[in-house]
Amino acid sequence: MKKIIVNSTLFFASFSLAPFTIAQTVNTTNNSPVNNTIQVPSGFSTTIVAEGVGNPRHLAVNKQGGVYVKLSKLKDGKGILYLKDTNGDGKLELQNAFGDYPGTGIYIKNNYLYASSNDDVYRYKLDNKGEVIKSNEPEKIVAGLVNRNRDNSKSLVVDDKDNVYVNIGSYLSSCLVNPNSKQAPNPCPMLDSVGGIWQFKTNKLNQQYKDGVRYATGFKNTVGLDWNSKTRSLFLMHHGRDQLNELFPAIFTKEQAALLPAEAMYEVKKGDDGGWPYIYYDHFQNKKIVMPEYGGDGKKTGAENAIDPIVAFPAHLAPNGLLFYTGNKFPEKYKNGAFVAFHAKSAELQKGYFVAFVPFKNGKPSGKWEIFAENFAAGTDVHKPCGLAMANDGSIYVTDDAKGNIYRIQYDQ
Repeated sequence: MKKIIVNSTLFFASFSLAPFTIAQTVNTTNNSPVNNTIQVPSGFSTTIVAEGVGNPRHLAVNKQGGVYVKLSKLKDGKGILYLKDTNGDGKLELQNAFGDYPGTGIYIKNNYLYASSNDDVYRYKLDNKGEVIKSNEPEKIVAGLVNRNRDNSKSLVVDDKDNVYVNIGSYLSSCLVNPNSKQAPNPCPMLDSVGGIWQFKTNKLNQQYKDGVRYATGFKNTVGLDWNSKTRSLFLMHHGRDQLNELFPAIFTKEQAALLPAEAMYEVKKGDDGGWPYIYYDHFQNKKIVMPEYGGDGKKTGAENAIDPIVAFPAHLAPNGLLFYTGNKFPEKYKNGAFVAFHAKSAELQKGYFVAFVPFKNGKPSGKWEIFAENFAAGTDVHKPCGLAMANDGSIYVTDDAKGNIYRIQYDQ
């Protein structure tokens, strides 16, 4: 157990580390080594299957093994790349680039490709090869979502009943809609359009807020989310707030603000409330703590109606990808467990930019989370894991939206 002392207050954090071997990543263009060594558990290896693709966020794999990648910034005027290994060399070659909008969300379900900008959600019909039929003529199924250029990614997943779930993050860290005040309004007026997950239909065009359902509220921002096919429910990774010391130095020191609040995994059902902006989750106290904007002092608990996270992680790690592993290639311990891609660094752990694993049994976490793949950041060469997807052979892909790489992690034994 790791002990962390902050202002004479003893906090505890616990996580486990898998046994590691070092797998040298390889430049996929000329097979020369790159300045980055990924650590993965014994029996696994890591290669770069595509590089220089821009700023790849989430990705989706079709039944034929082709990979669709959503870019957060346009590359040569395009925001979606279609990559495929056409010659069996294990590398992904560019097949097509389309979509004139940047964004994060992308998903394949029932012969449709779903993709989002920071404002809208589109869908494309796929042919029997898993390829987009009319790349220049997408159907816009959702329009006019809030986008104020902060925490604006519209991550999405689709269930088995023609519903698409879309994250609409808050452009403010708390509900201080009046920047000159440190007391937030109650109820928070922002929750009518941000800070939660909205549900829309996949087969209806030009939907707006009034056509959707605020499926779950009280989540400041959710970049990583996945539909669990075993539990038939939505799981998400919540980004915790910041500015605790900046706005409330009398309550939180800089050291405390660096350790709070937790990043957290939730299983959400219709009508659930995660508690933001009224509370945050403190993983040292294992309690829901009232936000200072609502009279909290770092100890006062509240919002008992808010659901608890099922896993809590250290603060400010920025969980941007979530994937439930349903393949058969990895060892049994990984079956139906969750991989999480963390996009930032933790003061608590003194490390970051890694992929974690949470074991699951019977649809619930069954043990401590562990670091699965790390050392994406080697010295000044920082690579930032973001999106996760499972390949058809049971390996997994990891995007790096800082350097433009796509990694493949496979089990070799």
